[in-house]
Parts: sequence; structure tokens; C-alpha cells
Amino acid sequence: MEVRNATAGAAAPAPAPAPKQPKPPTNPVDAASVSQRLQKELMSLMMSEDAGVSAFPEGENIFSWVGTIEGSKGTPYEGLTFKLSLRFPFDYPFKPPVVKFETPCFHPNVDQCGNICLDILQDMWSSAYDCRTILLSIQSLFGEPNNESPLNSYAATLWSNQEEYKKMVHKQYTFGGEVSES
Repeated sequence: MEVRNATAGAAAPAPAPAPKQPKPPTNPVDAASVSQRLQKELMSLMMSEDAGVSAFPEGENIFSWVGTIEGSKGTPYEGLTFKLSLRFPFDYPFKPPVVKFETPCFHPNVDQCGNICLDILQDMWSSAYDCRTILLSIQSLFGEPNNESPLNSYAATLWSNQEEYKKMVHKQYTFGGEVSES
């Protein structure tokens, strides 16, 4: 038995549009080339004589690193060591890594979850940057925060009173809890 369209002469419905295919990355890279770049960055970082910064892959995963930054002399962070996580995307270095403080850090440009507001990790990222550049930039942020764009407005306000600010840095570092404005 043949079934015919009840509305003879009616145009057949338009075919559904093809699903949009994801656009290939503008700078296609493969995991092997990213892995090779990260290996070179690791060697460069290990050979550098930069004081107070280091990073190494976490276990066997070259895309997941643990970094440390020591507070620079003359800053409220002097004598403190902070642990960070660095997660490199598969399209690195064309996209920045996700970098977060794992050690509690009271700072105008760091929120309570450890997220960092730093232009080179966002809109000012360049594939010329590397892990060493990132760590040194974060270390310099300890002495020169961007109080115009704070993630922690209380820390930005307190920055002008370095004695009280340093107390709060050490309080959060030692106790690791949230710091209230009281």
C-alpha cells in the first residue's frame, strides 16, 4: 500500500540544516608538539637561575604542573612559599594555561578560590610566553598588585597600610581560612 502526502502538490519540507561542525583551531597543534614544547620549557626552567620560582609536571602528566613561588624580599610575602597549579590546554601555547594558587593567598588580584587576575593569563596572552614568564610575572605581582582591577577588593583597600596588609597575608597563609574585614 502506498502512502501519499495528504496535501498534494505541497512542497516537501526543507531538509534540516546540517549541524555546525566545530571550526578547526586557527593554529592547529597536536599533543605531541605541545608535549615537546612543555618538555623544553621544563628544561629551560630547571636550568634558569631565577630565584624563587620552580615548576614540575605532576606525576606523568606533562599537561598538569605544580609550581612554587617564593615571596620576594621587601614585600609582605617575603619568606613565604606558595604552591600553584598550572593546567596547560591541548592548544598551548596558543591559549594560556589555567594557573591557580593552591596555597591560600591574600592578594588584591587573587580570589578566595586561588584564581589569578593577570593580563598575560587572559587577554594579553602571547604564545611567546612560557611557564617561567608566567611564574615570574606572578611573583612580581606580589610587590606590584593591580589595585585598579582587584578580585579581592578588601586586599586592594588594605594595600595602602602595609603593616596591616602583611598581618592579613600571614594570617591567611598560616590559617588558610577566609579573611574577614573585621
